[in-house]
Amino acid sequence: MTATKKSAFNRATPKADVPADASADLSAESSADAPGAQRYAAPALEKGLDILEALAASPAGYTLAELAQKIGRSVSEIFRMAVTLQRRGFVQVDENDRYSLTLKMFELAHRQQPLKSLVSVALPLLRELANRARQSCHLAVYQGGRVVVIAQVDSPERWSFGLKVGVMMGLTDTSSGHVLLAFRDEVERTRMLAAHIKVEGELESDPGELFSILADVRKDGCACMASRQIRGITNVAFPVMGVGNHVIAAINVPHIERIDQKESPSIAQVQEIVGNVAKRLSTLMGYSGYLPEQA
Repeated sequence: MTATKKSAFNRATPKADVPADASADLSAESSADAPGAQRYAAPALEKGLDILEALAASPAGYTLAELAQKIGRSVSEIFRMAVTLQRRGFVQVDENDRYSLTLKMFELAHRQQPLKSLVSVALPLLRELANRARQSCHLAVYQGGRVVVIAQVDSPERWSFGLKVGVMMGLTDTSSGHVLLAFRDEVERTRMLAAHIKVEGELESDPGELFSILADVRKDGCACMASRQIRGITNVAFPVMGVGNHVIAAINVPHIERIDQKESPSIAQVQEIVGNVAKRLSTLMGYSGYLPEQA
């Protein structure tokens, strides 16, 4: 929302719209707020969001005491909120009284029409990709400083390696993250890196090295790199472009090399297959030129 629109909104909002029982609190908050701070605060909502964000960053979850310490509050402050989030299905508690996220937020996100449309259009192509490459594959998007897997198809072979839908990956140390960063403009890329939230185990990235990698990804039109998480995996990732020349997702194949007598596509062949599927999905999502360098 631009500053002009915000000012217009403030002028158009009469004071009578603020509940009478909240006016004293809001007045006190407004006078105490530093310049630039939010005019209206919602402490209970902030508390709930703090809990959700903390749990999202912890695959193992937290006990109530650990969670309270993590977000800088007391157990008594967050107890009611934690119980409410559990009752509403956003968090779950195991036999060791550890709280963790459910997939409810992920399910809610998938009700958004743009994401729902992307997944529904992509799945048939991902199945084709898995069958042609004889490898598992997944579709990932940038979300809140991380990379999130929104669709996945297993390899038709006896052995496969794949990531679960809903799993979060690092932005700076994965091929999908590199693709999602490389095909953004400089302003958007800077914003994404500033919002970057590390996932468990994510490796440090030297800024100079990262920018060099991203330049190579733009030049090559894809990212092909040994996994920095699992030994023996080579990731092949291509961008999915959308309307307005924006990258909207990344298709990735975590390639496993067969060493027995069974013949399977080489990495070079898999790269060609992934590129073809990414190009077709991009066209279906409204992109007319695929990669800018090839337009």
